[in-house]
Amino acid sequence: MTLTAVLLTSMAGSSLASGTVYYGSRAGMEVTIVSLSGLDTSHAEIRTKHTRANAIAFCREYVQKVTPDCIRQELSMPLSDVIEADCKTGIFTDFAGDRYQFRGRNPAPDSMAKYRLVNLQTNDDADGSSASGYPTNMGIFRALCPRTAPADY
Repeated sequence: MTLTAVLLTSMAGSSLASGTVYYGSRAGMEVTIVSLSGLDTSHAEIRTKHTRANAIAFCREYVQKVTPDCIRQELSMPLSDVIEADCKTGIFTDFAGDRYQFRGRNPAPDSMAKYRLVNLQTNDDADGSSASGYPTNMGIFRALCPRTAPADY
């Protein structure tokens, strides 16, 4: 990894700095980073691999029982091995291939979401909850666009 990639990685948050990125909101729902390119540009990309160690961590931390069935089931999760972003427009993909757009501070005073995060397929705003995918997807956007995305989501 180059010095630039190391510096950008450390700026993007603790999971990215540890070589992983979350794909879901439950404990241990992480994949291992294989490569980073173009962070904070219009062609940001992170390639990942869902490893046996990731599956074991999920089984240990969330299921709280590491079994061959748990590991096998976790590794069978259909996840894309690449997430991408155009940090200039705020458009990015998640591990299911869905597209989102970061649209800045949320003007709605009653929302739990500090920032607007819009699912481009449904045009729905994430409400700030884990169920809406807000924390996970803001983490993905921050991993891809560490200087563009807010750290205080």
